[in-house]
Amino acid sequence: QLPTGLYKKVLVILHDSILPYMNEPTLMIDFLTVAYGIGGAISLLALNGLFILIYQHNLEYPDFYKKLYSLLDPSIYHVKYRARFFHLADLFLSSSHLPAYLVAAFIKRLSRLALTAPPDALLMVIPFICNLFRRHPACKVLVHRPNGPEDMSEDPYIMEEEEPSESRALESSLWEIQSLQNHYHPDVAKAAAILNQSLSEIEDDISGLLELSAYELFDKEVKKQAVDVPLEFEQVRGLFGKKNDIFAEHFTLD
Repeated sequence: QLPTGLYKKVLVILHDSILPYMNEPTLMIDFLTVAYGIGGAISLLALNGLFILIYQHNLEYPDFYKKLYSLLDPSIYHVKYRARFFHLADLFLSSSHLPAYLVAAFIKRLSRLALTAPPDALLMVIPFICNLFRRHPACKVLVHRPNGPEDMSEDPYIMEEEEPSESRALESSLWEIQSLQNHYHPDVAKAAAILNQSLSEIEDDISGLLELSAYELFDKEVKKQAVDVPLEFEQVRGLFGKKNDIFAEHFTLD
């Protein structure tokens, strides 16, 4: 058992400063699988090492996607390792051989959690979801379901279900993204509205959005060039600007 702080320090550097220099990287399988099962930030950081063992050393982890699915909680949009997690999640969900129910469960859970996510996270996760639709066309039923969400008395998706195959995500619809089309941030509303159109075959490059911060969003808004909008067709003469305004005889707007 390692202290939490030490666990994090080791896992942060494990994938690029330790595993490449080991004669037998597979010796780290037990350590990484135990770390992956701890939960929270430690599980997120263990993904890097597991990714190398799975793709380069043929590690089989039967419940890997079930555990990855369980890592999706409200904090996922706020942790400092968010960029690393979504970069790896993008790689793990890139295979076209994944079953539709599994990908639909990830799409639905990410969308439900997006309802309380900050704008900088939403501008990253909406293109992420669009890419999943491009890779797995069978999941488009979530968007193009006949009669839409209005035909459902309630959402059949079970948010609390830990097993993706039992979550009934494919029976649901993506009403959460439709709700985000009315988001207070105009860029988020514009990004969410893309699902109203037919998606192009070319995937969105989300690498530049993974590190997007609230400060960068604010700075971008501040630097926008203001557009002068005419608000009055006639120059205001009196206090209330009406014709024959009695105040205009006694007060001026100098």
